[in-house]
Amino acid sequence: MFEHFSLKETLTTTMVLFAVIDIVGSLPIVVGLKQKFGRIDSEKSALVAGSIMLAFLFIGNKILKFIGVDVNSFAIAGAFVIFIIALEMILGIEIHKNTEPKAASIVPIAFPLVAGAGTLTTLLSLRANYHDINIIAAILLNTLFVYLVLKSANWLERKLGPTTLQVLQKVFGIVLLAISIKLFTANFAQLFTTYIKF
Repeated sequence: MFEHFSLKETLTTTMVLFAVIDIVGSLPIVVGLKQKFGRIDSEKSALVAGSIMLAFLFIGNKILKFIGVDVNSFAIAGAFVIFIIALEMILGIEIHKNTEPKAASIVPIAFPLVAGAGTLTTLLSLRANYHDINIIAAILLNTLFVYLVLKSANWLERKLGPTTLQVLQKVFGIVLLAISIKLFTANFAQLFTTYIKF
């Protein structure tokens, strides 16, 4: 496996995952969760998110095939989830009612904020074009970065005022909305083409 290691491929896959995970863009959500739950278990969040991504890299296709769901349908479902999250960010409303855990860790940070449908779908796409060792390295690097951002939530909260957070939330909500629409249209087009052939 290690003979296929490539710094170029690792950097490419790292940047792709970084853009999809967008933990920096999720800062308003992270700070909001910290204010709501009192603390963020950054170690557990990063560890679980990394584990989910690594597991899905190797068994994702098998899981989807086992339950009779294709990758495109999975991506479209993810697009709807991202769309709802984006609406919440832009309009300042709460559509999804969360349970009240003592700390935000596995849900909703590890899943679906970090290792969400978009991230997992991207991993399946990357595996078709890059060697596993490079994708694994990219997952580990992104997991480390997620941990550092979550660990710095207190500092970031102090540096960023409530007004800045609100503006960031609206801006990244619009970006997230655009990503959800792109994810939906691209995968819907592939599904449509597949069914037309039949």
